[in-house]
Amino acid sequence: MSRPSDRYTRLAVALHWLIATAILFQIMLGWRMGDHGRSAETFLVFQLHKSVGITILLLSLVRLGWRLANPPPPLPAHLKGWERGLAHVTHLGFYLVMIGLPLTGWLVVSASKTNIPTLLYGVVPWPHIPGVAELASPAKAGWHRVGEVGHGLLAKLTYLLLALHVGGALKHHWLDRDATLARMIPGVRAGAWLAPRGLMTAAVLIAAIAGGQGVFRHAPAPAAPAAPVTAPAPTAPVPAPLAPTPPVPATTATVPDTSPRGTAPHPVTTWTVDPGGKLEFATSWSGQPVTGQFRDWSADIRFSEDDPAGSRVTVTIDPASVATGDAQRDATLPTEDWLDTAGFPKATFQAEGFRHRGATWTADGRMTIKGVSRPLRLTFTLDQTGDRVTARGQAVLDRTAFGVGKGDFAATDQIPAQVTVRFAFSAHRPATR
Repeated sequence: MSRPSDRYTRLAVALHWLIATAILFQIMLGWRMGDHGRSAETFLVFQLHKSVGITILLLSLVRLGWRLANPPPPLPAHLKGWERGLAHVTHLGFYLVMIGLPLTGWLVVSASKTNIPTLLYGVVPWPHIPGVAELASPAKAGWHRVGEVGHGLLAKLTYLLLALHVGGALKHHWLDRDATLARMIPGVRAGAWLAPRGLMTAAVLIAAIAGGQGVFRHAPAPAAPAAPVTAPAPTAPVPAPLAPTPPVPATTATVPDTSPRGTAPHPVTTWTVDPGGKLEFATSWSGQPVTGQFRDWSADIRFSEDDPAGSRVTVTIDPASVATGDAQRDATLPTEDWLDTAGFPKATFQAEGFRHRGATWTADGRMTIKGVSRPLRLTFTLDQTGDRVTARGQAVLDRTAFGVGKGDFAATDQIPAQVTVRFAFSAHRPATR
């Protein structure tokens, strides 16, 4: 059955309302992105804003292709010339903003100094505009500015077009009492103030606005850290490790000999680290805690309580094994602005100076990240039972000293410079005969 000549096709109607709903939702997200009071929430909103923008772009391209292949019905014959002209300009303007806004937003993201990857809805990778992310800094900054200005102007144009479009539709429905609104809401009677289908459509649009305002708004915040991220004193107790993490492969290592006094001292021996060891880090973002782990690391610990001068510790970490439980963050951390795992596939800690006071041991060494080496102090405790020992400890480092967090992330107002690194593992040595 052919459609009436004065109505849009069903696909055209469906695409119209899908895009309209997405635009209203997107406008609410855009307003909230200016809220820097809760930056962790703003980050989630920003990622969703990118995903919805690309969705609008794809739907709009489908809508445009369908319109070219299926011309819309003619405008009502009673419209004056200026009304016809304004209607055509408004429709052209909508295609401009529906396609131009996502494109300029895509340009802003592609030319950003922070180079954050885009995962649509946290799942589907979406590339940067080819060639833009690889530009030299001055050219990249120029394109970033072009994208920002264009995006802002098109956003303002969207508000004007929405006012014209909605105002015109309501004028035709309530004042002119013609069937213009029924072309997009089949079944609506001209001039009806409480048309059920019209009310349902309005309810959906209001829900989109409320959804854009409320999404992520009441997401449960992570638990606050047990203590502030500050460097521990040598005599301070070592905090408990973070939440359990997946086991790491068994590693050959040596740990301090803490056999009771009165027994024969053990020379430096080879200890085997048991599966289940943890190497984790903790920081914060706008006061909200962020924790993560390195899944791939190994340790060579040559240590004797009776020979601190001859003791050595070497820990080798694969930065690419970093995991925080957030797909966007995990895709960002290996990039050049953060850990640059492509250029620097290993990070190391080496220590040679050891001492203890009471139950707390201290190791002074050097940490190397991204080819930059800096002094680092490690504190730890040992709990030995027979030929098995459990070690727990932590160190505090300054990420900015290693160039971790470049561009906009070099500032420490949102993400502090100090990062706490914690470890926990058990090990055993060959049984004493």
